[in-house]
Amino acid sequence: MLSKGIQKYLLKGDNHLSPFCILVLCVLFFAACESKTDKIGAAYNGPFEIVNDLVVKYSEQGKMKVYVKTPKSLTYQNETRVFPDSVNISFYDSLGTVVTTLRSDSGRYDRNADVYIVKGHVRVVKFETHQILNTTELSWSPGTRKVFTDKALTIKNTQSPEVTNAVGMDAEQDFSRIKLRKMTGTVISKGI
Repeated sequence: MLSKGIQKYLLKGDNHLSPFCILVLCVLFFAACESKTDKIGAAYNGPFEIVNDLVVKYSEQGKMKVYVKTPKSLTYQNETRVFPDSVNISFYDSLGTVVTTLRSDSGRYDRNADVYIVKGHVRVVKFETHQILNTTELSWSPGTRKVFTDKALTIKNTQSPEVTNAVGMDAEQDFSRIKLRKMTGTVISKGI
């Protein structure tokens, strides 16, 4: 039972609720009926798939052409894949021998453009010609089998002191043929 003081406060003289009590009950009633849409958070934009130690093998007519390895792959709703850690790629010739390797800090696959893009410290090593190519970004299109960039790059031959600087490049996917878009100079270095 409520004490007489509290009963007197809540009830008016003829056992009706006081206006204050009605106000408190209305506030509680409306608070309990708040819209459910207010409780729904923002749409999730993060990855819906996370793969650790990803390996992608690309072959033509049953022969390995490209081998991609990265520690982590994140796939998003628009089917774009992001490779936040290092990306290592090996390119093979028709005999199945690795002819070129590529290493970058990160990468991504753009499903809409069907292009792989690697970024950061991109380093390409061509074993047959003893060349090392360095740039900040390279793209590879599986559909056209071409590698390209519009960024600045350097090509160093490990058996000579010559270093070639250029902006932009187009190449076969195994880097067997490279076409530089704009040469910016050739330097003879004194040491490797």
